[in-house]
Amino acid sequence: MKNDQFRLKGVLPALVTPFAADESINEQGLRSLVHHVLPNVDGVVPCGTTGEFVYLNPDEQKRVVEIVVDEVAGRVPVIAGTGASSTRQAVQLARQAQEAGANAVLVVTPFFLHPSDKGIYQHFYEVARAVDIPVILYNIPQVVDAYLPRTVIEDLADIPNIVALKDSSGNLTYTMEVLELAGDRIDVLIGHDEVVLPALAGGCSGMILASAQVFPEVWQKLYSAVLAGDLASARSLQMSVQKLARIFCRHGGGVAVKVALNMMGVQVGAPRRPLMKQGGVLINEVAAEIRLELEKLGKVPAPDISVVEPQTPLEERFVEIGLSPEALQTEGVQIGTAAYGEGFERVHIDVVAGPKAGPVGTAWALQLTYPRHGYEALTAILEPNLTVRPATLIVPVFELKNLRQANMVYGPTQSAVGKAVVDVLAKGHLPQDLMESQVIMARVMIHPRALNRHTLYQNAYEAMANALRQAFVGAATAANGA
Repeated sequence: MKNDQFRLKGVLPALVTPFAADESINEQGLRSLVHHVLPNVDGVVPCGTTGEFVYLNPDEQKRVVEIVVDEVAGRVPVIAGTGASSTRQAVQLARQAQEAGANAVLVVTPFFLHPSDKGIYQHFYEVARAVDIPVILYNIPQVVDAYLPRTVIEDLADIPNIVALKDSSGNLTYTMEVLELAGDRIDVLIGHDEVVLPALAGGCSGMILASAQVFPEVWQKLYSAVLAGDLASARSLQMSVQKLARIFCRHGGGVAVKVALNMMGVQVGAPRRPLMKQGGVLINEVAAEIRLELEKLGKVPAPDISVVEPQTPLEERFVEIGLSPEALQTEGVQIGTAAYGEGFERVHIDVVAGPKAGPVGTAWALQLTYPRHGYEALTAILEPNLTVRPATLIVPVFELKNLRQANMVYGPTQSAVGKAVVDVLAKGHLPQDLMESQVIMARVMIHPRALNRHTLYQNAYEAMANALRQAFVGAATAANGA
């Protein structure tokens, strides 16, 4: 008979393991992390994948569990990760976790060398028989390179102290089949942050997530909304953290979570080698995205970046790219300006066009030949290796301080500016005979915190098209979008 006194439900964070600078376990950091999550969770899970268990020796794993058990002090269950590729070591780890005071153990599918289904069953059977506490099966094919077979789960569900499965696959077809085959005998918890809502709606009783130590209160609200049948609220909550969930799942798991926690002031240090804090599975651009998402959730303060659109006369705005107001009086030179959109995705563009043989052509060439650090100019293209005509150069107004900001300018903005030039030319607002004889320079003002690539593309397109129409057709025509 099953022991129904131990049921897994709600929100359980898969804790990272804090390390000091010398890669030793940071006990105070671990206690602070537990203290940080306790108000909003229904249990804690140390020494799992997010906890870098494969880089911990058995003594370290036991010590981590002891610290967590002591800090939790019985307030919520402690489910200790005790996975190992060999049955003998998995049994040893499970027994020492029980001795350390864990309420249950989480055991991953045997990895590296892949046993038969019978061998997998025997592995879990022997672990369950070796301890008197509940056992949670753990399916994570992303790192094991194999699924825990559904038929094996169906048989293991009859063992009295095997009480649950954590499914981190993200494969909802698999999750639903497990619920169908064994959901009446064991709890199924979702372990993939990107699919929490559909998994709960399908019958999962809770979640064990890396992100549950970053924003556990969001998952608690979502969990409550699903229980109440309020799927609209649940969908809104899932979408509010979906980008962070995706980053955590696809960019290093515990690596990305440690970066987020450190940003939040929860000092957990770096991962153990060979994992790298940044520059490995987690590039600097992704770290910048994490910070922006944490700002949106109110987890870290947003910097005070106020952007004021230019108030100086249009003729004076091109000095920094080598064109004085006098140079703009040269025959054949045209200027225009336009802005489009709202908030961080609002785009302001100042345009100057002129003959290649004149001052605009000279300034165009100098911007490419002698790029200014942080303000590097880039030609507008329609697709790789296909530049637009007239040749158009994009010059950022604000210094680009990280790869995310650069991607906003040299990504959707580059494409939008190029498309606007082609479309305005096709509509006859740019004379066809200027295609080869003139060049265009666009001073592009994009807020340093712009984030929505689709909206930015639309706004950059409209701003560029309107600025070109103003330059070549007239302000009235541009204002009407003709």
